[in-house]
Amino acid sequence: MLPIRQRNVIRQRVHFRIRQKMDGTAQRPRLNVYRSLNHIYAQVIDDAKGETILSASSLAAKVKTGGNVAAAREVGKLVAERAIEKGIKKVVFDRGGYLYHGRIKALADAAREAGLEF
Repeated sequence: MLPIRQRNVIRQRVHFRIRQKMDGTAQRPRLNVYRSLNHIYAQVIDDAKGETILSASSLAAKVKTGGNVAAAREVGKLVAERAIEKGIKKVVFDRGGYLYHGRIKALADAAREAGLEF
């Protein structure tokens, strides 16, 4: 198993490759996910303006523990509700260099169920 520092460097390299191929616009912003050891964070970003439209995290969602699949589902629901309030229905999903598995997949599925399209 690789040390945490080296795994993060590899993840950042993968994320850079992903970002070269995708771009968030005003009509279809980018839903970015960041996963730390204890929490999970999601942002909806307009890359054309270079600004974050809205965000949600397991810290703000007031869940008991933030580093599990249940917390990721809560954050996915929360980010979708906030996006729909702002009139955003379609997004581009940016998995942040992480594998589409576990917490990342749970967040994406919950956001889809709550009404976001990607």
